[in-house]
Amino acid sequence: MKPVKVGLLGLGTVGTGVVRIVEGHQEDLSSQVGSPITIERIAVKHLEKYRSVNVDQSKLTEDPWAVIRDPEIDVIVEVMGGIEQTKTYILEALERGKHIVTANKDLMALHGAEILAKAQEKQCDVFYEASVAGGIPIIRTLIEGFSSDRIMKIMGIVNGTTNFILTKMSQEGASYEDVLAEAQELGYAEADPTSDVEGLDAARKMAILGTLGFRTNVELQDVSVKGISQVTKEDIAYAKRLGYEMKLLGIAERQDDEFSISVQPTMVRKGHPIAAVNGVFNAVYVYGEAVGETMFYGAGAGEMPTATSVVADLVAVIKNLKLGVNGLKAIVPYKPKKLKTDEQIMYKNFILLHVDDKAGVLAQITQVFAQYNVSLESVVQQPNEHNPDAEIIIVTHNASKASMDEVLNHFEGLEVIRRIKSVYRVEG
Repeated sequence: MKPVKVGLLGLGTVGTGVVRIVEGHQEDLSSQVGSPITIERIAVKHLEKYRSVNVDQSKLTEDPWAVIRDPEIDVIVEVMGGIEQTKTYILEALERGKHIVTANKDLMALHGAEILAKAQEKQCDVFYEASVAGGIPIIRTLIEGFSSDRIMKIMGIVNGTTNFILTKMSQEGASYEDVLAEAQELGYAEADPTSDVEGLDAARKMAILGTLGFRTNVELQDVSVKGISQVTKEDIAYAKRLGYEMKLLGIAERQDDEFSISVQPTMVRKGHPIAAVNGVFNAVYVYGEAVGETMFYGAGAGEMPTATSVVADLVAVIKNLKLGVNGLKAIVPYKPKKLKTDEQIMYKNFILLHVDDKAGVLAQITQVFAQYNVSLESVVQQPNEHNPDAEIIIVTHNASKASMDEVLNHFEGLEVIRRIKSVYRVEG
């Protein structure tokens, strides 16, 4: 049987895992696709670097173009990262009729529509399961498993670094700064953690999930983003006291054909399945009009979980190649994009205020909520342990983002309010 020849761009953590699986599971893989799979050429940054996996040195090159332009190669597996230059490689590979498997969330979030359009033009496959939530097969599930349903809401814990930080803060009462330092020591967070902790990594993934879930072209700028760097251990203690867990949630939801997508620290009611997702694990909760609630849970990163998704995509591409049906699912039909306005975005809110400890303050505050038609689910006033102010803890019913912005703007000019300490979305 003629082998299917693969070109690999990148031999870092995920690339090494891909080689391990292709070599170690060769018998199982070849029996599924009907021929051997060989990694023919590998583009690396440094030829002399030590490798934790055995590879034929003659297959290595520092020139990605040598892999792209090799006429013997059928499929390009891209695990090198990068955006603009990598896009150039991918588009050229598609122009040459090569199929693509990528784990690159940044690339697909920013240029996915262009890449998929080129794939459709050239009747090539582009599979990108590993770009979101590592070892969780959520992309294939959204494309195929929910093809008969109408997805109304997607909520995701799609960044393991921030979930590790918030979990440790909740379980140990530690500060954000201390847990971030620990995450960096353990290798869960980069030396510059901005992309993770400010929600940018999660936003890119939610743009991909929103595109697939809502069948429209969600761009990164459509995602409202707020990270966890301002979350305090006191905020988390209040959340737990009220029966919530703090999570950095990506939330995509729609009503009719209008949608909103955000990434923000969110207080999730204990008892909701996503509230129990701890540590570096990821989860994606999907609510379909027909199927109702489903949730997918697993490792969101790491060598072998991510490589498992990459190789599963490779198997799917090769099966299509054998059947002669490549390119049929390269792109989903896009519906016109209709973003919700701030008046249409509705959710519950948690607000923590530091106020003057005197009579009549609570009445003034509740009057402001009434003025902007925001109803309240609960209000608790208590002394502040650390200063003479009082604390007022408020949970609203569903209110529009526009109304809440008006409330908070009004509070800024209210003399009895010393500080708007915290404001969080509430789910569950």
